[in-house]
Amino acid sequence: MIGIPIALLAANGVEWYLHKYALHGVPKEGGGRKALSEPFMKRHWAHHRRVRLTKYRDDELYGKFSESPDAIAEAKALLKICAVTSLAMPVAPFFTLTTYYCAWNYWHVHSQSHLDPEWGKKKIPWHYDHHMNTNQDANWGVTKPWFDYIMGTRVISSADLQESNPIGIKLPLVIENKLNALARRYAPRAFEKLDANAREEAQKRAQGLENVMPEFQAVT
Repeated sequence: MIGIPIALLAANGVEWYLHKYALHGVPKEGGGRKALSEPFMKRHWAHHRRVRLTKYRDDELYGKFSESPDAIAEAKALLKICAVTSLAMPVAPFFTLTTYYCAWNYWHVHSQSHLDPEWGKKKIPWHYDHHMNTNQDANWGVTKPWFDYIMGTRVISSADLQESNPIGIKLPLVIENKLNALARRYAPRAFEKLDANAREEAQKRAQGLENVMPEFQAVT
């Protein structure tokens, strides 16, 4: 049973890492970006551009699966990851089965959020911020914001888009208050970074920069 929480945490870490280094890439000194997967990076930035132009909605990606090469490529990538984790089935069945759930949940939550933006804002506000903030190189978590809190990459745009606790799951108020207090007590530097991120985002929005389109042309 210990494999279940381990898989959930590992999946969120992989989600954070691949989103940052495979889908977005790292800016290069001379311009452009370097990514673990150039094709996926180009597809992903095209997704970002569409989302910025349509207020978070992306029917082209998820509207009709059979007619979307990018959606098919995404599904194949998730299946390949599941194929790898299947190797652990004989010794860690709960871990493996949980990774299957995580792959399905990623697909369901991400696709549904971009087909129903209001649902997305309520269900995964951190991902809405990822697309609609002035800084799109942050908020790498999609299904949950765990590693964004750990790595200090959660950028909260406004109070109405702030999750009530770091795990992104609504809990009874008394538990949330205790959890938030413990998180700030034992990870003060991470929260200092998060507070600084929020202040910087607010300053940029005060300058009207949230409507500026990112330089997608620099991605090569």
